[in-house]
Amino acid sequence: MKKLYIKTFGCQMNEYDSDKMADVLAQASLDHGDTMVKTERPEEADVILFNTCSVREKAQEKVFSDLGRVKELKRANPSLVIGVGGCVASQEGAAITKRAPYVDVVFGPQTLHRLPALIEARRTTGRPQVDISFPEIEKFDHLPPATVDGATAFVSIMEGCSKYCSFCVVPYTRGEEVSRGFEDVLTEVAGLAAQGVREVTLLGQNVNAYAAPMPRSDDATIDDDAADDDGRADFATLLEYVCEIPGIERVRYTTSHPKEFTPRLIDAYARLPKLVSHLHLPVQSGSDRILMAMKRGYTVLEYKSIVRRLRAVRPGLCLSTDLIVGFPGETEADFDATMKLIDDVGFDASYSFVYSPRPGTPAASLPDAVDAATKLARLRRVQDAIDTNAKRISDAMVGSPHRVLVEGAARRNTGERMGRTDNNRVVNFVGRAAVGSLIDIDVTGANAHTLRGALPADRPSRPAASHAGLEGIEAIVGPC
Repeated sequence: MKKLYIKTFGCQMNEYDSDKMADVLAQASLDHGDTMVKTERPEEADVILFNTCSVREKAQEKVFSDLGRVKELKRANPSLVIGVGGCVASQEGAAITKRAPYVDVVFGPQTLHRLPALIEARRTTGRPQVDISFPEIEKFDHLPPATVDGATAFVSIMEGCSKYCSFCVVPYTRGEEVSRGFEDVLTEVAGLAAQGVREVTLLGQNVNAYAAPMPRSDDATIDDDAADDDGRADFATLLEYVCEIPGIERVRYTTSHPKEFTPRLIDAYARLPKLVSHLHLPVQSGSDRILMAMKRGYTVLEYKSIVRRLRAVRPGLCLSTDLIVGFPGETEADFDATMKLIDDVGFDASYSFVYSPRPGTPAASLPDAVDAATKLARLRRVQDAIDTNAKRISDAMVGSPHRVLVEGAARRNTGERMGRTDNNRVVNFVGRAAVGSLIDIDVTGANAHTLRGALPADRPSRPAASHAGLEGIEAIVGPC
């Protein structure tokens, strides 16, 4: 038996890719009559992989710090294979093996399916192997069928991004937008449902840019009228079909771009009850001037219009977002506009960061850098405001029942169960409940980041509802 250690940095797409790395290597081991299992202890691993992120400077430097820690493991065990994948690998390429010559393989997000061949070539030639090419969607044709153990799963529906925001390295490290085949996505979701998955999260750098050819056949499950004039399925169409798959009770997705949030996608929230009442919609700034410098392609008014129309068809919709503070040239007035947007929309969660220049991006050469102390002070204000919003929404949920998908044991107390509400709140409770079951929980308390709940004593479960009990949230956060 061989053991694999993977450390993942960054986004949910990287989490998905790490699972696929493990699947690919496990399958390759089986093909050779061996077995490979994951371990949480790098010192006992035969293969160590770092799946990296280059969106933030600190994440990139941490990779090299961690590589330094496993250098001694390589010295003690020369047969140990060390690999670096993900976005830092795409950005740095062979420079990684020059800086850390004990690294055996370097591979990009689009070439992770070639890992077994890269490792074999390293052993055969004795030379480090680097493959950071961008083969279009090839990896999905070479991945083994998805396997999971739980009620939730990620499904990648597209790769790359073609927006070229001035601060972002993703188009350079993951390539242009390429959509995965329509039937391929449905087949994977159906396979996951057959394994007991009840909730899927559709992944992509910009999922609402999804566009793939609709199959033309006599298959009664495929509606030719669902395609656009070019015979392609858009993201709203994909959502419709995923929601129809037996066994799937909830559908989430991340991440989306306001520029392509279409009326059809908004209408999906009126028509698809399985589409959850939580949306991650990155805005980055509340200042039109900064949004223009970021090359985001929309205004604050356009963003708020999307939110207003969404909440008109789905009252109580909760929103999370991405925010960058301290972008070059950001004035106090620009930052105040961001704070006003947080208050107007009522974001209840965010991935908030201070701006850090990424090599090769247009913003890296912009003048008027904001000093570090100002950036950190602004970040604290952003996080405090969003925490306040989140606490108000959580407090309003206390005293009412909410539909929860049971995901397993609670993180801090394995004697308890945890589940997730439709609006993405974790609820911990005492009681027996099968993983994958949708049950009603009475919310009894609100902590900083989770809810407390209790099983109703004498009340039968209600039918699943996509936003039951959330109607009051709009009144709390106010209109946009």
